[in-house]
Amino acid sequence: MTSEDLTASSTNAGPAAATTTQPVDFWFDPLCPWAWLTSRWILEVEKVRPVEVRWHVMSLAVLNEGREMPEEYVELMRQAWGPVRVLIAAAQQHGEQVLLPLYTALGNRFHLEKREKDAETVGEALAEVGLPTSLVAAMTDTGYDEALRASHSAGIARVGMDVGTPVVAVGDNAFFGPVVTPAPKGEAAGKLWDGVLLVSATPGFYELKRTRDASPTFD
Repeated sequence: MTSEDLTASSTNAGPAAATTTQPVDFWFDPLCPWAWLTSRWILEVEKVRPVEVRWHVMSLAVLNEGREMPEEYVELMRQAWGPVRVLIAAAQQHGEQVLLPLYTALGNRFHLEKREKDAETVGEALAEVGLPTSLVAAMTDTGYDEALRASHSAGIARVGMDVGTPVVAVGDNAFFGPVVTPAPKGEAAGKLWDGVLLVSATPGFYELKRTRDASPTFD
């Protein structure tokens, strides 16, 4: 699940100079509202820049194993195992092309409709995208955890442990985020993409951050 290398010309000339489609790898956990907003942004980027997104699963539950957390976050991490196992199972049985539509169906329910992250909600999302609702059984099936951990590790290895979701990779350039609300649309999305690539491709650049003063806005 690693990215293909970009050509030397597109890597060295900067984002605006790319003339061929760039593969972009995007690792997500469907529970995270900020990752959801970033995913909606990258879909806008696809419309205005020559990029093609390839979707992969990562896991907040795996990322936070062994960490001290508030009790309410411990419960959220317990719930986090189910949806990502279903995504892994769906991709194994029906191909990785199902990841985006299933992620969208789950995200609409989790973040826009504020639905419970339970078997009923997951089953509805599966049915919406034409997948068998029997995949709900994967929520409690630890047999999918090895593949889940492998997918997670492929993304987190690109950026290190001191991040969350999503992880985005373009060739050898990988980063966490961007964290943004609401998700930019149209050319605004493209301009943010250009800027993110510019700073993240700068050797030795690691962090640019400010305190969040707004909650996720799902426009």
